[in-house]
Amino acid sequence: MNSFKDFWPFYLGEHSNPLNRRIHFVGTFLVHVIVAFALVKQNWGLLWLLPVVGYGFAWVGHFFVQKNRPATFKYPLWSLIGDFKMFYLMCMGRLWKEDR
Repeated sequence: MNSFKDFWPFYLGEHSNPLNRRIHFVGTFLVHVIVAFALVKQNWGLLWLLPVVGYGFAWVGHFFVQKNRPATFKYPLWSLIGDFKMFYLMCMGRLWKEDR
């Protein structure tokens, strides 16, 4: 993969199961909630939860629903960017099904 543009179709293929996408959505939503709560309360100790919650939900979606290895094992930065892109597209009403 030479660019995120090249990576994105691969990422979507690794998240073709709508339930996997929904599980990712919940995890990423909770990451946003934790960040907001930590900022409001100035409780920086909560930030250690970010990878636990974010990756925890994603890995459940991959290992038990999609039945594949998370893309983050091979492409960690692009996978993180892809997760947020997928989340924001889902917030706009896209990608809830198998659509690309």
